[in-house]
Amino acid sequence: MRFKELFIFTAKELPAEAQAASHRLLLRGGYIHQAAAGIFSYLPLARRVMNKIQQVMHREMQKIGGQEITMPVVLPADIWKQTGRFYDIGSEMSRFKDRKDHDMVLAMTHEEALGDLARKVIRSYRQLPALVYHIQTKWRDDPRPRAGLIRVREFTMKDSYSLDADWEGLDRQYRAHYQAYFNIFHSCGIDVLAVKSDTGMMGGKMAHEFMYLTPVGEDTIILCPSCGYHSNRQVAEFKKVPLPAEEPAAPVKIATPGKKTIADLGDFLSLSPEKFAKAVFMTARVVKPDHTEESLLVTAVLRGDMELNETKLANAVRAKELRPALDEEIIACGGVPGYASPRGMKNTLVVADDLIPQSGPLVCGANEEGFHLTGAVYGRDFSAEIVTDIAAAGAGSLCPVCGAPLLAEKAVEVGNIFKLGTRYSEALGCTFQDQEGRQQPIIMGSYGIGVGRLLSCVVEQHHDEGGIIWPITIAPFQVHLTVLGDKTSPEPAEGGEELYRALQEAGVETLLDDRQESPGVKFADADLLGIPIRLTVSRRSLTQGGVEVKLRREEGRSFVSPGETVGKVRELIAALTQEIEARVRPVEYRE
Repeated sequence: MRFKELFIFTAKELPAEAQAASHRLLLRGGYIHQAAAGIFSYLPLARRVMNKIQQVMHREMQKIGGQEITMPVVLPADIWKQTGRFYDIGSEMSRFKDRKDHDMVLAMTHEEALGDLARKVIRSYRQLPALVYHIQTKWRDDPRPRAGLIRVREFTMKDSYSLDADWEGLDRQYRAHYQAYFNIFHSCGIDVLAVKSDTGMMGGKMAHEFMYLTPVGEDTIILCPSCGYHSNRQVAEFKKVPLPAEEPAAPVKIATPGKKTIADLGDFLSLSPEKFAKAVFMTARVVKPDHTEESLLVTAVLRGDMELNETKLANAVRAKELRPALDEEIIACGGVPGYASPRGMKNTLVVADDLIPQSGPLVCGANEEGFHLTGAVYGRDFSAEIVTDIAAAGAGSLCPVCGAPLLAEKAVEVGNIFKLGTRYSEALGCTFQDQEGRQQPIIMGSYGIGVGRLLSCVVEQHHDEGGIIWPITIAPFQVHLTVLGDKTSPEPAEGGEELYRALQEAGVETLLDDRQESPGVKFADADLLGIPIRLTVSRRSLTQGGVEVKLRREEGRSFVSPGETVGKVRELIAALTQEIEARVRPVEYRE
């Protein structure tokens, strides 16, 4: 490819929200163009990278028995209604009617579509196990797209679906994907962790997320540096230490004027945070059995030194959506904002963290302006309909395995795997006839990787102040050939065209910069685009020994004769490829 012919749209002025390095560099380098919030065009350089990422995906899926299919982006809503997700999923799902007034949806994922397909194809246990996959467009109307390709509304995903006759088969396919996903990420040059995660809107028995650690991430990963425990904060457990037992006394109402926070109360009463029962009020939208929705005030009660984990709470109350309650909603249920507690409230679902019943007398709100209650005891002075773990682990929490202090790191989810079980097959009637002639539900798994998000995370890991540094396996080109003129003549030096033809004949993917631009402009563009190997042909290089050879990631450079250049390039490509291949190794499976 000649630079003069390259369809490229470089950006000189970047949008203010382009804070992530990958977002800035992909825009500046003409890899992507933003059409709207969370919607991007992928220009030729990005398309070449995505094609190579997809080649890696095809290879790894086919190694574990995957067969490629393609399912539609536009789907009939009926199958989503059968599973209930048409009603359970909020405004992220785009719904519309076709010209015949049929309800339709834009696919966020394809469990329903695959289930509908499977119930028409699978009849007997002899057809199982099966594994199919596709690389297809998805749409989620995310309210907060950010960081370029890291959080978008339209995206390309590799999603695969396993079909099994028994749970042991699902376990095998799940573990096969676990390793295959590490192979994909390592082949693309990034480091990830697999962490246990919430099943979320997908449902099912178990899920793992593959997380790339980066400050631009929105997820928080909880890590133990001592024993290696790690989990998404959404589901992370930690060791909770009950307070020493105390003889409960009668509760006492005390004046606490203007003291509405745990910090203010602690200072005022000279008590540490763990001596308080903290009430957090949330409004939940829940779907009733008849598929109608209702709003419900939820009162979450935690010890004062704990933070609420909204995912755990949402799961506990089966909420479709969860948001902080408004003051008027709290007041309507008998609470006094800033001084509220479950004591004396009505029309609220109370959920207590499992540490609360183990705690001794605590200070809680008196539901009276300017007053709190000391000596409040769970079961005597307040109670809950649900008692479960709703506390969030954080830095300094104690590891549930070894008791060591935990760390918290930001991360981006680049892939996920789910043991769906019979969640979809039972709803959709996906059955097979077993060896005894009985009809059984197919046992399903679902596995996804976002292609654009993976591309973006590669840039986050592989860049410097000058631009991108692509791993050789997914670089848009292997070689960036820069041919320079000089002060006496702007025409490119002789020998560049011959070398370009020789590299093409040798099968080396080469971008020839044949523009009449200054050396500074060409070298800056080469650094920005990030192609792994740079060759420079100029009158100066020819006097110094021939062709200048430089790896994008290194400062050093060398010179080889024109006749030896192709051989040298092949050696470099082989060495860079071997580095990546050495990263692809067996990974221990961890629940």
